[in-house]
Amino acid sequence: MSITLQRTALALTFGALGPALLGAGAALAAPPPAVAPAPGEPAEGWPLQAAEPQPTPNVVFVEVRPSMVQPGYLVGIRASCRDNSIPATVVSDAFGRVQVHSQRGELTASAEVRERTRPGNYRVKLECRDGATASTMLQVVKSMKPSPGPHTGFGGAARANLTGLLVPGGLALTIAGATVGIVAARRPRGAARG
Repeated sequence: MSITLQRTALALTFGALGPALLGAGAALAAPPPAVAPAPGEPAEGWPLQAAEPQPTPNVVFVEVRPSMVQPGYLVGIRASCRDNSIPATVVSDAFGRVQVHSQRGELTASAEVRERTRPGNYRVKLECRDGATASTMLQVVKSMKPSPGPHTGFGGAARANLTGLLVPGGLALTIAGATVGIVAARRPRGAARG
């Protein structure tokens, strides 16, 4: 096999796999960005609005999801006044004053919990234009630890955190495979042996 052909094969191997491996490393290292929903889209954590029954008239309520959040994160607000065609106001010491607007028969908005908000329980109050009010609670926590999941199987791998080895391990296997391929291609084939 000629050197040019070997170099071409090597370039194709690293050209095809290199960006995928490097991109996977960046995706593992970077935290997911906090993204506000676009206007007209439900806030994260809300079920699809079409599947939910519409609120009955004359019911006044306010909901905040998630009900437990860290400072700097978004919460979705869902509310209802007697007349949902008129915007209303939701007030909390956790995120300030937010106006909720009519969307599919309900009043919705999203709000970011202020970075300087201390851990604790905060009242979230809906103020309708006709004077009706409703309230709920929002719990702000210092940090939320994800659950470790079910403890199943032998147990040795249940607590191991091997995500840091995925990219280096994959890269090492790719390099080893490319090296074996190059060495095998350079070996003389058949014919005359000593």
